[in-house]
Amino acid sequence: MIDQGKRNLLGVLVDAVDYEAATERVIDAARERRPLALTALAVHGVMTGVLDPAHNARLNSFDLVTPDGQPVRWGLNLLHGAGLKDRVYGPTLTLRVLQRCADEGLPVYLYGSTEETLDRLVPKLEQMFPALKFAGVEPSKFRAVGPGEDVEIADRIRDSGARLVLVGLGCPRQEVFAYAMRPLLDMPLMAVGAAFDYHAGLLRKPPSWMQRYGLEWLWRLGLEPKRLWRRYVILNPAYLSRLGAQKLGVWQATPPKAATDRPATFAV
Repeated sequence: MIDQGKRNLLGVLVDAVDYEAATERVIDAARERRPLALTALAVHGVMTGVLDPAHNARLNSFDLVTPDGQPVRWGLNLLHGAGLKDRVYGPTLTLRVLQRCADEGLPVYLYGSTEETLDRLVPKLEQMFPALKFAGVEPSKFRAVGPGEDVEIADRIRDSGARLVLVGLGCPRQEVFAYAMRPLLDMPLMAVGAAFDYHAGLLRKPPSWMQRYGLEWLWRLGLEPKRLWRRYVILNPAYLSRLGAQKLGVWQATPPKAATDRPATFAV
């Protein structure tokens, strides 16, 4: 088990952890009814923080930020000698956590995505984990939270008996949601990115060799070029150039102080 704590990657504090350590921390919090916010960041997620200081401060308040993408893992190894042999990929971490929840009888709440996606996702997860208990399933409203609505959502989740919330709203909306809702809930919130779509069978996974060599972005770009070209064509080179600058010491990449104030509004 590897859990070396947080490391500065372009000013974003990312945990040098492996799957086993990340899973244990989530399950421990679920057992103990303790709030915890987790997100798994690939290059896009890291750069979203780099380019938005307020969001960077929110990310730096998370209990656990895992290296979702291979380039993020490489960055931790290059800058900090982390020695990580694998990334901690959100969709895979999701399955590992759900297996433990099924084994220990910890009910799960799914929040986000569309009703159609959730209708496909739940049977798939039930097939994979017959003992898994679903406390609730709630699609995104695709709008900003209304006055008092955050408390209502938290009450629904808490009253359901859930011990874990999986949040699938897309980056960075899901991270803002998890950050904002953490003070209202006594359980872990995992921002799991495209895990809902992958496990519902709506997104095809790239071949293992592309994942291993950090080429998943190329696969995703081929599937959704109009939506994703800016993300990868602009942000990937920006990530590499800033990583080089931090390594050479020409850029300090000072992490902003962790945020504490709840956002005035956020997507639900």
